Amino acid sequence: MTLNTLKISEARDGLQAGKFTATELTESCLSAAEASAPLNAYIAHTPDLARAQAAEADKRLVAGDVPAMCGIPLGIKDLFATQDVQTQAGSAILQGFKPPYESTVTQNLWSSGAVMLGKLNMDEFAMGSSNETSTYGPVVNPWRRAGGANQDLTPGGSSGGSAAAVAADICLGAAGTDTGGSIRQPAAFTGIVGVKPTYGRCSRWGIVAFASSLDQAGPMAKSVRDAAIMLGAMAGHDPKDSTSADIPVPDFEAALTGDVRGKKIGIPREYRVDGMPDEIETLWTQGAEMLKDAGAQLVDISLPHTKYALPAYYVIAPAEASSNLARYDGVRFGHRAKIRQGEGITAMYERTRAEGFGAEVKRRVMIGAYVLSAGFYDAYYVRAQKVRTLIKRDFEQAYAQGIDAILTPSTPTAAFGLGEMADLDPIKMYMQDVFTVAVNMAGLPGVSVPVGLDQQGLPLGLQLIGQPWGEADMLNTAFALENAANFAHHAPKWW
Repeated sequence: MTLNTLKISEARDGLQAGKFTATELTESCLSAAEASAPLNAYIAHTPDLARAQAAEADKRLVAGDVPAMCGIPLGIKDLFATQDVQTQAGSAILQGFKPPYESTVTQNLWSSGAVMLGKLNMDEFAMGSSNETSTYGPVVNPWRRAGGANQDLTPGGSSGGSAAAVAADICLGAAGTDTGGSIRQPAAFTGIVGVKPTYGRCSRWGIVAFASSLDQAGPMAKSVRDAAIMLGAMAGHDPKDSTSADIPVPDFEAALTGDVRGKKIGIPREYRVDGMPDEIETLWTQGAEMLKDAGAQLVDISLPHTKYALPAYYVIAPAEASSNLARYDGVRFGHRAKIRQGEGITAMYERTRAEGFGAEVKRRVMIGAYVLSAGFYDAYYVRAQKVRTLIKRDFEQAYAQGIDAILTPSTPTAAFGLGEMADLDPIKMYMQDVFTVAVNMAGLPGVSVPVGLDQQGLPLGLQLIGQPWGEADMLNTAFALENAANFAHHAPKWW
Protein backbone atom coordinates (compact mmCIF):
# COMPACT_ATOMS: atom_id res chain seq x y z
CA MET A 1 0.00 0.00 0.00
CA THR A 2 1.37 3.37 -1.01
CA LEU A 3 0.87 6.24 1.40
CA ASN A 4 -1.53 8.16 -0.86
CA THR A 5 -4.10 5.35 -0.55
CA LEU A 6 -4.40 5.76 3.22
CA LYS A 7 -7.49 7.14 4.88
CA ILE A 8 -7.12 10.33 6.94
CA SER A 9 -7.53 8.38 10.19
CA GLU A 10 -4.87 5.85 9.13
CA ALA A 11 -2.46 8.58 8.05
CA ARG A 12 -3.01 10.51 11.27
CA ASP A 13 -2.24 7.44 13.38
CA GLY A 14 0.81 6.59 11.25
CA LEU A 15 2.18 10.10 11.50
CA GLN A 16 1.75 10.22 15.25
CA ALA A 17 3.38 6.78 15.62
CA GLY A 18 6.37 7.93 13.56
CA LYS A 19 5.87 5.31 10.85
CA PHE A 20 6.38 7.98 8.17
CA THR A 21 6.67 11.74 7.96
CA ALA A 22 4.26 14.35 6.64
CA THR A 23 6.82 15.09 3.94
CA GLU A 24 6.84 11.45 2.80
CA LEU A 25 3.05 11.33 2.81
CA THR A 26 2.85 14.57 0.85
CA GLU A 27 5.39 13.42 -1.74
CA SER A 28 3.36 10.25 -2.32
CA CYS A 29 0.23 12.32 -2.93
CA LEU A 30 2.04 14.83 -5.14
CA SER A 31 3.36 12.00 -7.33
CA ALA A 32 -0.10 10.45 -7.60
CA ALA A 33 -1.65 13.83 -8.41
CA GLU A 34 0.92 14.55 -11.13
CA ALA A 35 0.18 11.16 -12.72
CA SER A 36 -3.59 11.76 -12.75
CA ALA A 37 -3.77 14.14 -15.73
CA PRO A 38 -6.36 12.04 -17.65
CA LEU A 39 -8.86 12.65 -14.84
CA ASN A 40 -8.52 16.45 -15.15
CA ALA A 41 -9.30 16.73 -11.42
CA TYR A 42 -6.57 19.23 -10.51
CA ILE A 43 -6.52 22.58 -12.24
CA ALA A 44 -3.57 23.93 -10.25
CA HIS A 45 -0.83 22.01 -8.47
CA THR A 46 0.92 23.71 -5.52
CA PRO A 47 3.90 21.44 -4.78
CA ASP A 48 6.11 24.13 -3.25
CA LEU A 49 3.40 25.21 -0.84
CA ALA A 50 2.59 21.58 -0.03
CA ARG A 51 6.20 20.77 0.80
CA ALA A 52 6.52 23.85 2.99
CA GLN A 53 3.32 23.00 4.87
CA ALA A 54 4.42 19.36 5.25
CA ALA A 55 7.77 20.46 6.69
CA GLU A 56 5.96 22.66 9.19
CA ALA A 57 3.66 19.75 10.08
CA ASP A 58 6.71 17.54 10.72
CA LYS A 59 8.01 20.14 13.17
CA ARG A 60 4.69 20.13 14.99
CA LEU A 61 4.67 16.35 15.14
CA VAL A 62 8.14 16.26 16.67
CA ALA A 63 7.13 18.93 19.19
CA GLY A 64 3.98 17.04 20.16
CA ASP A 65 1.74 19.87 18.91
CA VAL A 66 -0.56 17.67 16.87
CA PRO A 67 -3.96 19.11 15.82
CA ALA A 68 -6.50 16.91 14.09
CA MET A 69 -5.37 17.38 10.48
CA CYS A 70 -1.63 17.74 11.08
CA GLY A 71 0.27 16.59 7.98
CA ILE A 72 -2.83 15.47 6.03
CA PRO A 73 -2.65 16.33 2.28
CA LEU A 74 -5.87 17.75 0.85
CA GLY A 75 -7.28 19.04 -2.41
CA ILE A 76 -9.34 22.24 -2.37
CA LYS A 77 -12.29 23.00 -4.64
CA ASP A 78 -11.62 25.98 -6.87
CA LEU A 79 -14.51 27.85 -5.22
CA PHE A 80 -12.45 28.54 -2.06
CA ALA A 81 -10.26 31.63 -2.08
CA THR A 82 -6.66 30.54 -1.49
CA GLN A 83 -4.12 33.28 -0.92
CA ASP A 84 -1.85 33.91 -3.92
CA VAL A 85 -3.14 30.75 -5.65
CA GLN A 86 -5.42 31.01 -8.66
CA THR A 87 -9.12 30.94 -7.77
CA GLN A 88 -11.40 30.97 -10.79
CA ALA A 89 -14.56 29.15 -9.64
CA GLY A 90 -14.27 27.14 -12.84
CA SER A 91 -14.97 30.27 -14.89
CA ALA A 92 -13.12 32.15 -17.62
CA ILE A 93 -14.37 35.43 -16.19
CA LEU A 94 -12.01 35.03 -13.19
CA GLN A 95 -9.00 34.13 -15.29
CA GLY A 96 -5.79 35.20 -13.56
CA PHE A 97 -7.43 36.03 -10.22
CA LYS A 98 -5.19 35.23 -7.23
CA PRO A 99 -6.84 36.36 -3.99
CA PRO A 100 -4.75 38.32 -1.47
CA TYR A 101 -6.67 36.54 1.32
CA GLU A 102 -7.61 33.03 2.50
CA SER A 103 -11.12 31.66 2.99
CA THR A 104 -12.03 30.93 6.60
CA VAL A 105 -12.60 27.22 5.97
CA THR A 106 -9.22 26.70 4.30
CA GLN A 107 -7.50 28.83 6.93
CA ASN A 108 -9.06 26.60 9.59
CA LEU A 109 -7.63 23.57 7.81
CA TRP A 110 -4.13 25.07 7.53
CA SER A 111 -4.28 26.08 11.21
CA SER A 112 -5.11 22.46 11.95
CA GLY A 113 -1.92 21.39 10.15
CA ALA A 114 -3.36 20.27 6.81
CA VAL A 115 -1.36 20.40 3.56
CA MET A 116 -2.68 21.82 0.25
CA LEU A 117 -1.82 19.78 -2.83
CA GLY A 118 -3.66 22.07 -5.24
CA LYS A 119 -6.99 23.37 -6.52
CA LEU A 120 -9.67 21.01 -7.83
CA ASN A 121 -11.87 21.33 -10.90
CA MET A 122 -15.57 22.16 -10.62
CA ASP A 123 -18.63 23.23 -12.58
CA GLU A 124 -18.53 26.94 -13.41
CA PHE A 125 -19.62 28.93 -10.32
CA ALA A 126 -20.84 25.59 -8.94
CA MET A 127 -23.67 25.49 -11.49
CA GLY A 128 -23.97 21.96 -12.80
CA SER A 129 -24.43 18.31 -11.87
CA SER A 130 -21.81 16.69 -14.10
CA ASN A 131 -18.68 18.91 -14.01
CA GLU A 132 -19.12 19.62 -17.72
CA THR A 133 -19.66 23.38 -17.39
CA SER A 134 -16.09 24.07 -16.20
CA THR A 135 -13.87 26.34 -18.25
CA TYR A 136 -11.11 23.77 -17.62
CA GLY A 137 -13.10 21.00 -19.30
CA PRO A 138 -14.89 18.07 -17.67
CA VAL A 139 -13.51 15.91 -14.88
CA VAL A 140 -13.48 12.17 -15.58
CA ASN A 141 -14.80 9.75 -12.98
CA PRO A 142 -12.11 7.21 -11.98
CA TRP A 143 -14.76 4.49 -12.11
CA ARG A 144 -15.56 2.58 -15.30
CA ARG A 145 -18.59 0.50 -16.23
CA ALA A 146 -18.02 -3.24 -15.99
CA GLY A 147 -17.87 -5.31 -19.15
CA GLY A 148 -15.04 -3.56 -20.94
CA ALA A 149 -16.78 -0.27 -21.71
CA ASN A 150 -14.20 2.52 -21.66
CA GLN A 151 -16.59 5.44 -21.87
CA ASP A 152 -15.63 8.38 -19.68
CA LEU A 153 -18.18 8.89 -16.92
CA THR A 154 -19.10 12.00 -14.97
CA PRO A 155 -17.97 12.24 -11.34
CA GLY A 156 -21.03 14.43 -10.67
CA GLY A 157 -21.03 18.10 -9.85
CA SER A 158 -20.36 20.71 -8.94
CA SER A 159 -17.68 19.26 -6.64
CA GLY A 160 -16.71 16.71 -9.30
CA GLY A 161 -12.99 17.38 -9.09
CA SER A 162 -13.05 16.94 -5.32
CA ALA A 163 -14.97 13.65 -5.57
CA ALA A 164 -12.77 12.22 -8.33
CA ALA A 165 -9.57 13.21 -6.49
CA VAL A 166 -10.59 11.43 -3.30
CA ALA A 167 -11.86 8.34 -5.13
CA ALA A 168 -8.65 8.16 -7.18
CA ASP A 169 -6.38 8.44 -4.09
CA ILE A 170 -4.72 11.62 -5.35
CA CYS A 171 -5.52 13.35 -2.06
CA LEU A 172 -6.63 11.99 1.30
CA GLY A 173 -9.63 14.31 1.53
CA ALA A 174 -11.08 17.33 -0.24
CA ALA A 175 -13.04 20.45 0.60
CA GLY A 176 -16.26 20.82 -1.37
CA THR A 177 -19.35 22.99 -1.35
CA ASP A 178 -23.01 22.01 -1.55
CA THR A 179 -25.77 24.31 -2.81
CA GLY A 180 -28.32 21.72 -3.93
CA GLY A 181 -26.44 18.44 -3.61
CA SER A 182 -23.01 19.34 -4.98
CA ILE A 183 -21.15 17.34 -2.31
CA ARG A 184 -23.55 14.43 -1.86
CA GLN A 185 -24.31 13.66 -5.52
CA PRO A 186 -20.65 13.44 -6.66
CA ALA A 187 -19.80 11.49 -3.50
CA ALA A 188 -22.44 8.92 -4.47
CA PHE A 189 -21.17 8.78 -8.07
CA THR A 190 -17.60 8.05 -6.97
CA GLY A 191 -18.10 5.74 -3.99
CA ILE A 192 -16.93 8.11 -1.25
CA VAL A 193 -18.48 9.91 1.75
CA GLY A 194 -19.70 13.49 1.39
CA VAL A 195 -21.13 15.68 4.15
CA LYS A 196 -23.26 18.79 3.77
CA PRO A 197 -23.38 20.37 7.26
CA THR A 198 -26.21 22.46 8.74
CA TYR A 199 -26.34 25.89 7.11
CA GLY A 200 -24.12 28.11 9.27
CA ARG A 201 -21.91 25.32 10.66
CA CYS A 202 -19.04 26.30 8.35
CA SER A 203 -18.17 29.87 7.37
CA ARG A 204 -18.95 31.02 3.83
CA TRP A 205 -16.43 33.86 4.02
CA GLY A 206 -13.94 33.61 1.16
CA ILE A 207 -16.06 31.12 -0.80
CA VAL A 208 -17.16 32.43 -4.21
CA ALA A 209 -20.93 32.83 -3.83
CA PHE A 210 -23.48 31.00 -5.95
CA ALA A 211 -26.70 31.15 -3.87
CA SER A 212 -25.93 32.70 -0.51
CA SER A 213 -28.84 31.22 1.44
CA LEU A 214 -28.06 27.71 0.22
CA ASP A 215 -24.25 27.39 -0.12
CA GLN A 216 -22.42 25.40 2.54
CA ALA A 217 -18.89 23.99 2.70
CA GLY A 218 -18.26 20.40 3.71
CA PRO A 219 -15.78 17.52 3.64
CA MET A 220 -15.40 14.76 1.04
CA ALA A 221 -13.45 11.76 2.27
CA LYS A 222 -12.90 8.01 2.06
CA SER A 223 -14.87 7.10 5.18
CA VAL A 224 -17.36 8.50 7.68
CA ARG A 225 -14.60 8.73 10.29
CA ASP A 226 -12.43 10.75 7.92
CA ALA A 227 -15.33 13.08 7.15
CA ALA A 228 -15.96 13.56 10.88
CA ILE A 229 -12.31 14.43 11.52
CA MET A 230 -12.21 16.86 8.63
CA LEU A 231 -15.55 18.53 9.45
CA GLY A 232 -14.32 19.20 12.97
CA ALA A 233 -11.37 21.10 11.55
CA MET A 234 -13.43 23.03 8.97
CA ALA A 235 -16.31 24.14 11.19
CA GLY A 236 -16.57 26.97 13.68
CA HIS A 237 -18.00 30.43 14.21
CA ASP A 238 -16.64 33.22 12.05
CA PRO A 239 -17.42 36.85 12.93
CA LYS A 240 -16.72 37.78 9.29
CA ASP A 241 -19.76 35.74 8.19
CA SER A 242 -23.11 36.94 9.54
CA THR A 243 -24.68 33.56 8.71
CA SER A 244 -22.07 31.62 10.71
CA ALA A 245 -23.57 30.15 13.89
CA ASP A 246 -21.94 31.01 17.20
CA ILE A 247 -22.34 27.55 18.70
CA PRO A 248 -19.71 25.03 19.88
CA VAL A 249 -18.30 22.46 17.46
CA PRO A 250 -18.76 18.95 18.88
CA ASP A 251 -16.14 16.21 18.68
CA PHE A 252 -17.70 14.52 15.66
CA GLU A 253 -15.24 11.61 15.68
CA ALA A 254 -15.92 10.82 19.35
CA ALA A 255 -19.61 10.44 18.48
CA LEU A 256 -18.89 7.48 16.16
CA THR A 257 -19.91 4.59 18.40
CA GLY A 258 -22.00 2.80 15.76
CA ASP A 259 -24.75 2.30 18.34
CA VAL A 260 -28.11 3.22 16.80
CA ARG A 261 -30.31 1.07 19.00
CA GLY A 262 -33.63 2.79 19.56
CA LYS A 263 -33.04 5.44 16.91
CA LYS A 264 -36.03 6.22 14.73
CA ILE A 265 -35.19 6.35 11.02
CA GLY A 266 -37.77 8.02 8.81
CA ILE A 267 -38.50 6.56 5.35
CA PRO A 268 -40.28 9.29 3.34
CA ARG A 269 -42.80 7.92 0.87
CA GLU A 270 -42.45 10.96 -1.41
CA TYR A 271 -38.89 10.00 -2.35
CA ARG A 272 -40.19 7.09 -4.44
CA VAL A 273 -40.20 9.12 -7.64
CA ASP A 274 -41.50 8.04 -11.04
CA GLY A 275 -38.89 6.38 -13.20
CA MET A 276 -36.48 5.57 -10.36
CA PRO A 277 -34.49 2.44 -11.32
CA ASP A 278 -35.38 -0.75 -9.46
CA GLU A 279 -31.80 -1.10 -8.22
CA ILE A 280 -32.03 2.28 -6.44
CA GLU A 281 -35.26 1.15 -4.77
CA THR A 282 -33.64 -2.17 -3.81
CA LEU A 283 -30.57 -0.46 -2.38
CA TRP A 284 -32.77 1.88 -0.34
CA THR A 285 -34.67 -1.10 1.10
CA GLN A 286 -31.42 -2.91 1.86
CA GLY A 287 -30.00 0.15 3.61
CA ALA A 288 -33.11 0.47 5.74
CA GLU A 289 -32.85 -3.20 6.72
CA MET A 290 -29.19 -2.73 7.64
CA LEU A 291 -30.12 0.01 10.10
CA LYS A 292 -33.03 -2.06 11.41
CA ASP A 293 -30.69 -5.01 12.00
CA ALA A 294 -28.40 -2.62 13.92
CA GLY A 295 -31.26 -1.85 16.29
CA ALA A 296 -32.89 1.18 14.71
CA GLN A 297 -36.64 1.50 14.23
CA LEU A 298 -37.97 2.24 10.74
CA VAL A 299 -40.85 4.69 10.53
CA ASP A 300 -42.82 5.58 7.40
CA ILE A 301 -43.12 9.37 7.20
CA SER A 302 -44.52 11.94 4.84
CA LEU A 303 -42.76 15.04 3.54
CA PRO A 304 -45.65 16.25 1.39
CA HIS A 305 -44.00 19.30 -0.14
CA THR A 306 -40.97 17.36 -1.42
CA LYS A 307 -42.32 17.40 -4.98
CA TYR A 308 -42.10 21.19 -5.00
CA ALA A 309 -38.50 21.35 -3.74
CA LEU A 310 -36.81 21.09 -7.14
CA PRO A 311 -38.86 23.74 -8.98
CA ALA A 312 -38.69 26.09 -5.97
CA TYR A 313 -34.92 25.59 -5.78
CA TYR A 314 -34.52 26.46 -9.46
CA VAL A 315 -36.26 29.77 -8.82
CA ILE A 316 -34.43 30.73 -5.62
CA ALA A 317 -30.93 29.61 -6.58
CA PRO A 318 -30.83 31.42 -9.96
CA ALA A 319 -32.32 34.54 -8.35
CA GLU A 320 -29.53 34.67 -5.80
CA ALA A 321 -26.96 33.78 -8.46
CA SER A 322 -28.03 36.64 -10.73
CA SER A 323 -27.48 39.03 -7.82
CA ASN A 324 -24.16 37.54 -6.73
CA LEU A 325 -22.73 37.38 -10.25
CA ALA A 326 -23.50 41.02 -10.99
CA ARG A 327 -20.08 41.89 -9.50
CA TYR A 328 -18.24 40.24 -12.40
CA ASP A 329 -18.14 43.17 -14.79
CA GLY A 330 -14.51 43.35 -15.93
CA VAL A 331 -13.77 46.46 -13.87
CA ARG A 332 -12.14 45.27 -10.65
CA PHE A 333 -10.73 41.79 -11.27
CA GLY A 334 -10.69 38.90 -13.70
CA HIS A 335 -11.32 38.95 -17.42
CA ARG A 336 -11.98 42.26 -19.21
CA ALA A 337 -13.16 42.27 -22.81
CA LYS A 338 -11.61 44.59 -25.34
CA ILE A 339 -13.89 47.32 -26.65
CA ARG A 340 -13.75 49.20 -29.91
CA GLN A 341 -13.10 52.90 -30.21
CA GLY A 342 -16.19 54.91 -29.44
CA GLU A 343 -17.81 52.21 -27.30
CA GLY A 344 -18.56 52.94 -23.66
CA ILE A 345 -18.53 51.06 -20.39
CA THR A 346 -21.87 49.39 -21.08
CA ALA A 347 -20.38 47.64 -24.11
CA MET A 348 -17.44 46.52 -21.97
CA TYR A 349 -19.81 45.07 -19.34
CA GLU A 350 -21.85 43.24 -21.95
CA ARG A 351 -18.91 41.82 -23.87
CA THR A 352 -17.01 40.82 -20.72
CA ARG A 353 -19.95 38.86 -19.37
CA ALA A 354 -20.73 37.32 -22.76
CA GLU A 355 -17.14 36.14 -23.15
CA GLY A 356 -16.50 35.19 -19.53
CA PHE A 357 -19.64 33.26 -18.57
CA GLY A 358 -20.51 29.84 -19.96
CA ALA A 359 -23.91 28.78 -21.27
CA GLU A 360 -25.26 27.29 -18.02
CA VAL A 361 -24.26 30.34 -15.97
CA LYS A 362 -25.88 32.65 -18.53
CA ARG A 363 -29.04 30.54 -18.43
CA ARG A 364 -29.31 30.77 -14.65
CA VAL A 365 -28.48 34.48 -14.53
CA MET A 366 -31.24 35.16 -17.05
CA ILE A 367 -33.73 32.99 -15.14
CA GLY A 368 -32.77 34.77 -11.93
CA ALA A 369 -33.13 38.23 -13.43
CA TYR A 370 -36.53 37.24 -14.83
CA VAL A 371 -37.99 35.92 -11.54
CA LEU A 372 -36.74 39.00 -9.69
CA SER A 373 -38.09 41.48 -12.21
CA ALA A 374 -41.07 43.74 -11.60
CA GLY A 375 -44.25 41.88 -12.37
CA PHE A 376 -42.78 38.43 -11.80
CA TYR A 377 -41.22 38.82 -8.34
CA ASP A 378 -44.43 37.93 -6.48
CA ALA A 379 -45.48 35.26 -8.95
CA TYR A 380 -42.22 33.31 -8.83
CA TYR A 381 -39.66 34.37 -6.21
CA VAL A 382 -42.02 35.15 -3.33
CA ARG A 383 -44.04 32.01 -4.02
CA ALA A 384 -40.87 29.89 -4.09
CA GLN A 385 -39.86 31.30 -0.72
CA LYS A 386 -43.26 30.35 0.69
CA VAL A 387 -42.79 26.82 -0.64
CA ARG A 388 -39.36 26.76 1.00
CA THR A 389 -41.01 27.51 4.34
CA LEU A 390 -43.42 24.62 3.85
CA ILE A 391 -40.56 22.24 3.00
CA LYS A 392 -38.74 23.26 6.16
CA ARG A 393 -41.95 22.77 8.16
CA ASP A 394 -42.30 19.21 6.81
CA PHE A 395 -38.92 18.29 8.26
CA GLU A 396 -39.66 20.07 11.56
CA GLN A 397 -42.88 18.10 11.97
CA ALA A 398 -41.10 14.81 11.26
CA TYR A 399 -38.41 15.52 13.83
CA ALA A 400 -41.05 16.67 16.33
CA GLN A 401 -42.52 13.16 16.08
CA GLY A 402 -39.25 11.71 17.38
CA ILE A 403 -37.52 10.94 14.08
CA ASP A 404 -33.73 10.99 14.57
CA ALA A 405 -32.67 10.80 10.90
CA ILE A 406 -34.22 10.32 7.48
CA LEU A 407 -32.93 7.76 4.96
CA THR A 408 -33.27 8.35 1.20
CA PRO A 409 -31.35 7.56 -1.99
CA SER A 410 -28.56 10.03 -2.79
CA THR A 411 -29.15 10.10 -6.54
CA PRO A 412 -31.75 8.80 -9.00
CA THR A 413 -29.08 7.01 -11.08
CA ALA A 414 -25.48 5.87 -11.02
CA ALA A 415 -22.84 7.95 -12.81
CA PHE A 416 -23.74 8.60 -16.44
CA GLY A 417 -21.45 9.12 -19.41
CA LEU A 418 -19.90 12.49 -20.19
CA GLY A 419 -22.00 14.07 -22.92
CA GLU A 420 -25.02 11.85 -22.32
CA MET A 421 -27.10 14.62 -20.76
CA ALA A 422 -25.23 17.81 -21.62
CA ASP A 423 -27.07 18.37 -24.91
CA LEU A 424 -30.50 17.35 -23.67
CA ASP A 425 -33.20 19.45 -22.04
CA PRO A 426 -31.43 21.00 -19.02
CA ILE A 427 -34.39 19.90 -16.87
CA LYS A 428 -33.12 16.32 -17.19
CA MET A 429 -29.80 17.40 -15.71
CA TYR A 430 -31.55 19.36 -12.96
CA MET A 431 -33.40 16.16 -11.97
CA GLN A 432 -30.08 14.79 -10.69
CA ASP A 433 -30.68 16.94 -7.61
CA VAL A 434 -34.17 15.59 -6.90
CA PHE A 435 -33.17 13.84 -3.64
CA THR A 436 -30.75 16.47 -2.35
CA VAL A 437 -32.16 19.98 -2.86
CA ALA A 438 -34.74 19.79 -0.07
CA VAL A 439 -31.92 19.48 2.48
CA ASN A 440 -30.44 22.79 1.35
CA MET A 441 -33.84 24.47 1.19
CA ALA A 442 -34.39 23.52 4.84
CA GLY A 443 -30.79 24.25 5.92
CA LEU A 444 -30.36 20.70 7.28
CA PRO A 445 -27.27 18.47 7.45
CA GLY A 446 -27.00 15.53 5.05
CA VAL A 447 -24.46 12.83 4.28
CA SER A 448 -24.05 10.40 1.38
CA VAL A 449 -22.60 6.98 2.20
CA PRO A 450 -21.54 4.41 -0.45
CA VAL A 451 -23.60 1.27 0.07
CA GLY A 452 -23.48 -0.86 -3.09
CA LEU A 453 -22.87 -1.21 -6.81
CA ASP A 454 -25.30 -1.13 -9.70
CA GLN A 455 -25.55 -3.83 -12.36
CA GLN A 456 -22.69 -2.22 -14.27
CA GLY A 457 -20.37 -2.14 -11.28
CA LEU A 458 -20.77 1.56 -10.49
CA PRO A 459 -21.15 2.88 -6.93
CA LEU A 460 -24.50 3.87 -5.46
CA GLY A 461 -25.02 5.87 -2.29
CA LEU A 462 -27.70 6.43 0.32
CA GLN A 463 -28.38 9.75 2.01
CA LEU A 464 -29.04 10.36 5.68
CA ILE A 465 -30.67 13.67 6.64
CA GLY A 466 -30.08 14.80 10.21
CA GLN A 467 -31.67 17.25 12.59
CA PRO A 468 -30.42 20.88 12.63
CA TRP A 469 -27.00 20.99 14.31
CA GLY A 470 -27.22 17.21 14.68
CA GLU A 471 -24.22 16.30 12.54
CA ALA A 472 -22.70 14.20 15.33
CA ASP A 473 -25.76 11.97 15.65
CA MET A 474 -26.23 11.88 11.86
CA LEU A 475 -22.62 10.84 11.32
CA ASN A 476 -22.95 8.10 13.93
CA THR A 477 -25.96 6.70 12.05
CA ALA A 478 -23.94 6.97 8.82
CA PHE A 479 -21.11 5.13 10.58
CA ALA A 480 -23.48 2.28 11.47
CA LEU A 481 -24.72 2.14 7.86
CA GLU A 482 -21.14 2.18 6.56
CA ASN A 483 -20.16 -0.68 8.86
CA ALA A 484 -23.17 -2.75 7.81
CA ALA A 485 -22.71 -2.09 4.07
CA ASN A 486 -18.96 -2.79 4.24
CA PHE A 487 -18.39 -1.04 0.92
CA ALA A 488 -14.80 -2.06 0.13
CA HIS A 489 -14.80 -1.42 -3.63
CA HIS A 490 -12.28 0.89 -5.28
CA ALA A 491 -12.09 2.46 -8.70
CA PRO A 492 -9.77 0.41 -10.91
CA LYS A 493 -6.74 2.46 -11.88
CA TRP A 494 -6.79 2.93 -15.66
CA TRP A 495 -5.23 6.39 -16.00
